[in-house]
Order: sequence, then C-alpha cells, then structure tokens
Amino acid sequence: MKFVDEAFIDIAAGDGGNGCVSFRHEKYKEFGGPNGGDGGRGGHVFAVADPNLNTLVDYRYSRRHEAKRGEHGMGSDMFGAAGTDITLKMPVGTIITDAETGEVLYELLNPGEVITIAKGGDGGFGNMRFKSAINRAPRQKTPGWPGEKKNLKLELKVLADVGLLGMPNAGKSTFITAVSNARPKIADYPFTTLHPNLGVVRVGPEQSFVVADIPGLIEGASEGAGLGHQFLRHLQRTRLLLHIVDLAPFDDAVDPVAQAKAIVNELKKYDQQLYNKPRWLVLNKLDMVPADEREARVKDFVKRFKWKGPVFEISALTREGCEPLIHAIFRHVQSEQRTENEPVEVDPRFAGDAPA
Repeated sequence: MKFVDEAFIDIAAGDGGNGCVSFRHEKYKEFGGPNGGDGGRGGHVFAVADPNLNTLVDYRYSRRHEAKRGEHGMGSDMFGAAGTDITLKMPVGTIITDAETGEVLYELLNPGEVITIAKGGDGGFGNMRFKSAINRAPRQKTPGWPGEKKNLKLELKVLADVGLLGMPNAGKSTFITAVSNARPKIADYPFTTLHPNLGVVRVGPEQSFVVADIPGLIEGASEGAGLGHQFLRHLQRTRLLLHIVDLAPFDDAVDPVAQAKAIVNELKKYDQQLYNKPRWLVLNKLDMVPADEREARVKDFVKRFKWKGPVFEISALTREGCEPLIHAIFRHVQSEQRTENEPVEVDPRFAGDAPA
C-alpha cells in the first residue's frame, strides 16, 4: 500500500428538509386545522480514528464527501426523515485543518475517537408550528437550513515514543528490525526507506514503547535535496530522538562528524521545538571497527562533535549494545509519561472552583 501522509478533501453535510403547509381534510370534520410537518435534519459528517489504518491514501483519490439531505415535511403531522450520516475513517494521529485559513480544527489522538467535522442543517418548520389562538389556519413554513461545507487538509503525524534520525544507510532500519517487530526493507544503497515505519519494542511483560523510523535526511534537505523535510513531521510527537551515526562509512573520505553536524543543522532549520527535544547519540556499526580501535574512535568522534549528552555504542547487525539502550529508552519514556500524568497543583484558595 502506498504511504500518503497528506490529503485535501471537500466535505458537505446535508441540508435540512423544508417544512410543509398542509391542512386536515376529512368528511364531516370541520375546522381540521394545520397538519404540515417539519423537515428532517441533514446528515452529519463524522471522522473516526481507526487504529487499523496507517495512511491517508483513500482520500488522495476520493476528495468529495457529501451527506444526504433531510426529507421534506408532509401532511398528516408527518415529519421528514433525517438525512443519512457519513463516517470517514482516518488513521490515529491525523490532524484536520481548515485548508483556507490554516486553523487546526481537530486532532485524532485516541483509537476509536469520533468527532463531528460538519453538522447537518436543521429541518424547516411546517405550518402546524405556527398555529395559535389568533392564527387558526397558518400558511407559513420555513425552508431547511443549509449544512456545513468545508475544505479540509488532512495531515498524518504518526504517534511514536521514540524517533530515529540519521543519514541514509546509517543503520536505522537495521536497528528497528533488531529491537522491534518491524520488518522494513534493508539494502546497501541509500534511501531504501521511502516512508515511515513503526515498530513496537517489548522490554518486558506489559512494558513496551513505539519506535518510528523515517527516511534518511541529508544536507540541503531544507532546499529539497533527497526526500526533503516531508517526513520530519512524524518526529514531532515523539518523546525522544535517537541520532544514529554510521561510525564506519564505506568511503574513507566521508567524515561522520561532518554528517552528524549537517543532520543537526537541518533539524534546527526545520523546527526549533523538534531541535530542542531530548536527543541521544547512538554510534552504530561498531562491528566494522577493530576492537582495539573502538574506544579511541568513539572518543575522537564525541570530542570533535562537541557532544555532552548520552552516548551509546551499538552494532545493530549483531545486536551488540542494543539491550542496554532499549532499557534506558524505556526508563526515559516511562519517566516522561509519569511527568505528563502528574496532577496539576491547585491553589487551596481556588480548590472549590477547580473541575472534578
């Protein structure tokens, strides 16, 4: 299935049905009075977060979505039927934005969450609504209200706890294969990963976190080089970034420090908040470095890179060093979750006004 993380759609809720002007006509029944019913409401447009979807490809080729209008009112006190609602299934993590103003309207963050993105119009009143003591035979009615119409932009940002960042062929796909249940394509040429991959890392019973692997970033991505910045949005909801560096490139002329600095620079250009996220340095492919040279090469890299954060030395191919790394990641993610779920302290003076 093709991975699509952006789409534009037009939605229209149903118009309300018109009210009816009708009078009761029966033999031997005088003064029958008005009996025109109201029109039915138009159909609503709902969006539901479906955990079984991971792409917006359905909306790339199906842009217009309309709900049915309500039926008109009829005589004999009969109201019109409501229009049929429609439900649009979207992946968890979808952001719904007004395409004209750019305003974020909704975010689907919880599986099964249902929101109303366009309301159907109310039905019009029939003449029985206007009957009164001084108006026994009203001939008034009202038309149905129009339903809401919107032009929307759908943007998918995958929900993951940890994001992998690095140059093409740094070993990100090999790492996510080694530690999780994801099986992305792995090959010895750049840009083998063409769309984000998610993997669940199980640390122990009922202990797990989600890792997102995105296509490699190269210098000049902000100007459109490589796959550009189009997939960096998927790292914006993560709690931790792993900057994976190839410590043993095939080409001796390639400087891993220069490549790592280029990645950090592109990250800063894209989004300052993403740049400020917690970021750990993961030095990969140590199996390609002779054992007696590893310590010196790692120290040289950290010194030249001027890195003062956490450093992990691994070989994703042989899984060496992966176990301590995933346990450290789980502890970090768990502490972040606890911090987010801590209750907000309320001033005792205003405790009575605080919501339950």
